[in-house]
Amino acid sequence: MKMLNNLAKSFNNGHHVRNWGRSIAGTAIMTLAVLGIMMQTASGASRIKDIVEIQGVRENLLIGYGLVVGLNGTGDSISDGHFTKESLQSMLNRMGIKTTDSAVDSDNVAAVMVTAVLPPFSRQGSRIDVTVSALGDSDSLLGGTLLVTPLLGADGEVYAVSQGQLAVGGFTAAGAAETITKGVPTSARIANGAIIERELIFDMSGLETVTLNLRNPDFTTARRISQAINAFMGASVSDAVDLSTIIMQVPEGYSGGAVGLITDIEQLRIEPDHLAKVVIDEQSGIIVMGDNVRISKVAIAQGNLTIRITEAAQVSQPGPFSEVGDTTTVNRTDIDVQEDDTQLTVVDGGVTLQELVNGLNALGIGPRDMITILQAVKAAGALQADIEVM
Repeated sequence: MKMLNNLAKSFNNGHHVRNWGRSIAGTAIMTLAVLGIMMQTASGASRIKDIVEIQGVRENLLIGYGLVVGLNGTGDSISDGHFTKESLQSMLNRMGIKTTDSAVDSDNVAAVMVTAVLPPFSRQGSRIDVTVSALGDSDSLLGGTLLVTPLLGADGEVYAVSQGQLAVGGFTAAGAAETITKGVPTSARIANGAIIERELIFDMSGLETVTLNLRNPDFTTARRISQAINAFMGASVSDAVDLSTIIMQVPEGYSGGAVGLITDIEQLRIEPDHLAKVVIDEQSGIIVMGDNVRISKVAIAQGNLTIRITEAAQVSQPGPFSEVGDTTTVNRTDIDVQEDDTQLTVVDGGVTLQELVNGLNALGIGPRDMITILQAVKAAGALQADIEVM
């Protein structure tokens, strides 16, 4: 603040022309406004780089089919026309070895799918990690070696080639009466196991505009990002065109071009906004509520009805010296119905998330009942949030 006051005074003492003074004063006012907003929300501020993605800077998925050899009898069963058998014969034929169906019988080979992620701006000759997963009925890939496997992109072109020793995190040990399995022995990784053979060309040096895409689309967040960028640049260089897109103009002659602009603005901090939402997982009973969830004044009561049925077998027999009657077993049923006495609990309107949770916990209910209560409160129109059931 002191620096901005000194700057304003230096422009008022006549050392500079007036139109420059007006421009700097306007910039200072806009900067102060945005800084005020950022100071009020500093506790929940996030860096721009953590909540947006740069359009065009993306990963690409690769996939390939290959063979793993060197297994200790834990490979695929290839005796009955298995696709592993066909792959093995095809591979041997390419190497000049002619085989017959009866000659190909090994349990040390497994067919696998190889997957990898091609990072943005990866250059030819660099290496990436790959994941290897069993495709057939192999019991374990422990000790195996992946043979040369081309990795294809969505366009069918080969972008990398993989080969190497597998690193398996799990194992299986079996005895006559018990089997122990740790982890997943049919999945493995090869660190730096693929060499990139084809590059994806994306030149950022000549970009005149840079598009930012929000990971969690929201109109307020998009506008806050645009305002923070404009305040930092001292000019209107960005605009939020919709709830997930911000377009930035790269100033002519900007140091570093588009890369320099991204580097400069990605450390700016803003507070992301989000919809009030309650996420419910019915299967596991998990409830997640956002900070903006609010509830109108409502009365809640939750009661438990317990029905206990007890079956007891009793022996019925005739009296002493009786000439009639047989000894028999008679089932006795005892039914006990118990209903808890529960009073209405009033939840005031506009309570915070913490107060809402405390109020529901005060009722002594579990997650399952809490899910039902939240849905009932939403049906009554008192829950000011969306409910998303997973």
